[in-house]
Amino acid sequence: MQVDAVVLDIDGVLVDVADSYRRAIVESIDRVYGATIAREDVQPFKDAGGFNNDWELTDAAALYVLAGRRDPGIDLTVEAFADRVAEAGGGLAGAKAVLADALDAAAWDAVREAWDPDRLRAIFQALYLGSELYRDLEGGDPPIEADGYIHDEPVLVDPGTIDALQERFDVGVVTGRPAAEAEIALDRVGLDLPEIHRFTMDDWAEGKPHPAALVTLADRFEATTVAFVGDTLDDVRTARNADEVDSERVYYGIGVLTGGLTGESGRRKYVDAGADAVVDDVNALPELFE
Repeated sequence: MQVDAVVLDIDGVLVDVADSYRRAIVESIDRVYGATIAREDVQPFKDAGGFNNDWELTDAAALYVLAGRRDPGIDLTVEAFADRVAEAGGGLAGAKAVLADALDAAAWDAVREAWDPDRLRAIFQALYLGSELYRDLEGGDPPIEADGYIHDEPVLVDPGTIDALQERFDVGVVTGRPAAEAEIALDRVGLDLPEIHRFTMDDWAEGKPHPAALVTLADRFEATTVAFVGDTLDDVRTARNADEVDSERVYYGIGVLTGGLTGESGRRKYVDAGADAVVDDVNALPELFE
């Protein structure tokens, strides 16, 4: 596979977020509502698409938990719910549509009344950032005191991999992280990029799998062949969507097995989503691109 530019996601590619972002999703809901989903239930939401923003995934999972509390007879496992969310177009809007259809009007009204996205986000950020960073980045006192799961993100990329990629290709990043949190992760892994070669949550409204950020980076690099490397099906879909809207370039979607998608089942899901390649981890890229 020959490429001019390599664009990387951060979470699940450069750093492991199983004990940080994904833990914050589960524990934020539990702290606010006293019940939550299992850690492994985060992946079906990711597979449904439209959940590039973990705050919105937290909101959708909280709505699911509240719906089950309001109507214990609702016949929706997490997997079935996620499948229906995908059919409804994915994301938080899809989750709302599914629950509005599954519940009677009074129950749905009660769920929405109990749902508090502002509180969920504040708790999420306090758990993830910790008290000190929360005060620095959020501009106020945290709702709870915490050490911060952001410090529990093992690095997945070797320094030699970063050197090899930057020596041979233009390198960029497209991530659902806020800019400040992306900066922390990039500093940790030793990937120094100018701001014009990064797209974060703060830089574009659409989020993945919308192709705008990827196509814009390709323009900035003046690249003709671009590889986008990520850990979710939406990352692969982003490359496929870029292919559809930008006929002047070739976009490759590459999945890594170091995020929520692992093993042979993860490999099959990537292939079914249209991945051009699936690698065990990001350190396989220099050889893949020979």
